[in-house]
Amino acid sequence: MATEFTDASVHEFIDQVAHPVRRRDAETLLELFTRVTGEQPRMWGRSIIGFGEYHYTYESGREGDAPAAAFSPRKAATTVYLVPGLTEDPALLDRLGPHSTGLTCLYLKNLADVDLDVLAELVRESYASVTEGPEQPDAREGGS
Repeated sequence: MATEFTDASVHEFIDQVAHPVRRRDAETLLELFTRVTGEQPRMWGRSIIGFGEYHYTYESGREGDAPAAAFSPRKAATTVYLVPGLTEDPALLDRLGPHSTGLTCLYLKNLADVDLDVLAELVRESYASVTEGPEQPDAREGGS
């Protein structure tokens, strides 16, 4: 994940998303993430929309800053970035609807097919795990 935010316009980025479903879903996620996190969106790199930020340190000593919650409307699917481990929570994921997962990524092809309340809970849990309390998430090098 890109770890530097930019001054680029989130709305201009979304307006340029070619795939109509990804563009529509990005607008929906913009509202959902803003509501769940209480943060305003900003661009991280060229294609990640992030909300808030946190500092991470890997066991290797590598460290940096990343958005506390984020998504990206990619060509094949919308990617929602979650703290490692949340993409393995069968109780929530079973109720979510069609999706696939990676180490820290949840891939969604169409938000119309998923339970947005479950998605909001996943985002809320992930965001809280990096913004509340002194402990950082289980930071693993690699990523999506």
